[in-house]
This record gives sequence, C-alpha cells and structure tokens, in this order.
Amino acid sequence: MVGQPSVYQSLKVSLDSRGVLFVALNRPEIRNAFNETIISELTLVFGKRALAPDVRIIVFSGEGTIFSAGGDLNWMKKSVELPFEGNLEDTTRLTRMFALMNECPKPVVGAIHGAAIGGGVGLTAICDIAIATKETQFSLSEVRLGIVPACIGPFVISKIGASHARALFMSAERFSASKAKEIGLVHEVVEDRMALEKAIERTVSNMLQCGPHAMAAAKKLILDLSLAERRAGIPDAMDYVARMLAELRISSEGQEGLRAFLEKRKPAWIK
Repeated sequence: MVGQPSVYQSLKVSLDSRGVLFVALNRPEIRNAFNETIISELTLVFGKRALAPDVRIIVFSGEGTIFSAGGDLNWMKKSVELPFEGNLEDTTRLTRMFALMNECPKPVVGAIHGAAIGGGVGLTAICDIAIATKETQFSLSEVRLGIVPACIGPFVISKIGASHARALFMSAERFSASKAKEIGLVHEVVEDRMALEKAIERTVSNMLQCGPHAMAAAKKLILDLSLAERRAGIPDAMDYVARMLAELRISSEGQEGLRAFLEKRKPAWIK
C-alpha cells in the first residue's frame, strides 16, 4: 500500500506501510530528461529522505512511456553558453547526485522500461538490482554530441566492466535489454510493464526478509572494495570526471556537437 506522496516538481515520492520508498522520475512529457530541478530533487531525496529510519528499500522508476532519455534540451542549451567554471559547477552537481544515489545505504531496485539513454544508463547503473522490460533500448550516446559519459562513467564501468565500456562509450550504439543483461547492466529482463511490476514486488518482498543493517553493510563492503581498486588509478575520480565533461562541453568539438543536436542538424564531422 503506497502512502501519501510528497510534493516535488519532477519526482513522485511516496512511502508504503512496509517501509518501501517509491521514487519515480515524473517528467513524462519530455521523457524524464535531466535538468537542474531533477538533479536537485534527486540529491535531496537520496541525501535526506531515503536515509530516514522509516525507509528500508527504494524502488526507482520513471513515469510515462520511457525511463529516462538523458539530458533535457533546455538544460543542454544552457551548458553551451556557460564558461568552464559554470560548466564545472553544473557537472559537479550532476556527479555528486550520481555518487549520492550510488552510495545510498538502502537497497535501490530499478524498474527500467522503454528507453534509458545517456544519463538514463547512469541511473540504471546505480541501482543495486535493475529489472528491465524486453523492449527497453539503451545507449551511451554522448560521443555523438562531441562529449563523453564522464559523470556516469565510474558507475557504469563499475557495473559492466572496462571491456564493454570501451565498446559502448566509443560506438554510442543502441543496445537491447537482453544485451544489457548479458553485460551486467540489468539483472533480469521481463515481458512487459505488468511483468515488471510483479518482478519488482517479488524482489522487494525477498529483500524485506533480509536484515536492513546487514544489507547496508554488504553494500558498503562492495563499494569500499570497488573504490579502493578505482583509486589505485585515479586519486579523485569524482573531480576527474566532472572536470573532463566541463572541459569537453566548452571545447570546439563539444560545442559543435551540442549545437548540432539542439539545431537538429548533422555535426561538422559527419560528411
């Protein structure tokens, strides 16, 4: 039974009597695309509401026909006009949001449907258990815009490994839910939205039988071991990825790619 929803501009948030917090992206008219508001609200929910003692498990989803199409056009348009410092503030907020969601001590179960593009793949990657409908399409499409999936990079690479990341980061190809399962981005593929709801409920019911502190400790163990491995190569991965994307956004190629996308034309490098 879902409880009284909290009021947000871009999210639907409600808690049921079992301690399951339902968090849904709620911008279906623009395919649940990212902007400053959604970043701020997800940061608030995962930085405060999700940490409350009455929350045991989080179910994360998207309203409408698709899970998330990545960046909002108006938000992307602003980044084209910003200098490096402004872009760095923006990319740092985005990176911190993903890090906060990824490190949330409560289990996060993702219900993925329709499409997960760019940042939508990042949101899929931070889920401890991700279940997708079979028609869902995925893509790390950033290089088509002259940028890279930097802010989501640590989380996606942690999930699918460097080999698959090399292929998908550089090709920007679309891939199916079955491919996403094969590479470890999602854990289960189901027939349709009805089957997705049943699979989510089955997963939640199982996790409610587990010790809340034990699940948090298990998640911390995995994150600590993964972070130790990553830090061997990059001293501060979060700062590194935020700076990389900010620099690419103001580069000549990044500017051309983003402007071409916004203007619905081919970028200069496509002859």
